[in-house]
Amino acid sequence: MPTVKPLHSAHQPLAERLRPRTLAEVIGQQHVLGPGMPLRLAFESGRPHSCILWGPPGVGKTTIARLMADAFDAQFISISAVLGGVKDIRDAVQLAENARGGLHAGPQGSLIQEPQRTIVFVDEVHRFNKSQQDAFLPHVESGLFTFIGATTENPSFEVNSALLSRAAVYVLQPLSIDELKQIVALAQAEQALPAIENIAIDRLVAYADGDARRLLNTLETLAMAAAQDKLPEITDAWVIKVLGERMRRYDKGGEQFYDTISALHKSVRGSDPDAALYWLVRMLDGGADPRYMARRIVRMAWEDIGLADPRAMQIANEAAQTYERLGSPEGELALAQAVIYLAVAPKSNAGYMAYNKARAFVKQDSTRPVPLHLRNAPTQLMKQLDYGRDYRYAHDEEGGFAAGETYLPDGMEPPGFYAPVPRGLEIKIGQKLQELRARNAAAADPPQRD
Repeated sequence: MPTVKPLHSAHQPLAERLRPRTLAEVIGQQHVLGPGMPLRLAFESGRPHSCILWGPPGVGKTTIARLMADAFDAQFISISAVLGGVKDIRDAVQLAENARGGLHAGPQGSLIQEPQRTIVFVDEVHRFNKSQQDAFLPHVESGLFTFIGATTENPSFEVNSALLSRAAVYVLQPLSIDELKQIVALAQAEQALPAIENIAIDRLVAYADGDARRLLNTLETLAMAAAQDKLPEITDAWVIKVLGERMRRYDKGGEQFYDTISALHKSVRGSDPDAALYWLVRMLDGGADPRYMARRIVRMAWEDIGLADPRAMQIANEAAQTYERLGSPEGELALAQAVIYLAVAPKSNAGYMAYNKARAFVKQDSTRPVPLHLRNAPTQLMKQLDYGRDYRYAHDEEGGFAAGETYLPDGMEPPGFYAPVPRGLEIKIGQKLQELRARNAAAADPPQRD
């Protein structure tokens, strides 16, 4: 059953007790909530609209939805897509119809006879499947309620296009260090914390990693532990003892994961070994599978270094084999050094581009027959049909090259798929190809005798 929640109640966790009651109390997200910004204008318009709030955990998605309900004096119905289903959506529709008809929930379960708007808030909306998301569409269209979805995943991939087209998307950002320190100060002002060393605050803010809820939950845990230990002040040494090894927020299967691997790949391609090493370590530190990382490193070698430095492929493969032999953490050193080598190696995507061009050409082209001189002739019948006739064995030709010979289907112009770049080994490859093309041209147009 969806819940109709008041904005605040007694005996709540610290994160709930300090939840902003007005838009002015919100810390962070000024790029959408600041004066003149789009979400602030939506609040000031007096007309709620359906929207998707996309951002990492603990950045205010639920808070903004509740404040919107408060600003528009709307019934606030909350559904968890992790635990809910179509029945919860049906129940929400019934509650919205009751409110529009003038019957809705009041304090202590009482019923109030007065028309009221409804906001249906769906947390983790990406967890709903297509049919569940589709169930909202007719009611959003009819204006029965305003839909607000919260998601940590990219709505472009996780929210149905039909629902997405009916909702504005607001991207929320992790809170900055200064914003998180404001939250610590707010908790101290509410006397929810004892005195705390500045260096300990710095550590806690770094530990929160942009997540306000994580920070507040950690502060509450530390406050209770400090009370038990009768500490007059929370010190940095004590925080380290209580928290143990720092664990970073990291979603090994979501949007952040793919953003980080993209940053690693682009850093290698951009020849920045420090940045590449940073993103590699970020992923390993966050729990990414080193075998997956090894596969991506091998791919980078083939895609972005290619024939400009064939050693890159060898080093990438050997790093993957080393990890299989040594495991973690020793094998991760091989992955790190492979990433450094790839970052500083000469870059070429000529082979990658040539392959893609060839695939595209073949896909749209007809099935051209193999020329007779290139066909295999293992039987007498095939020889009688001229299979292999006039084929020139390159090893018997001058320089091991049959100048003037053609290897493409009859009538097909040279497509020029492969264009080596002027970097690394491909400089020499390009020079070699120019020489061979010159010999082909000379064979096709021999000099005239006087």
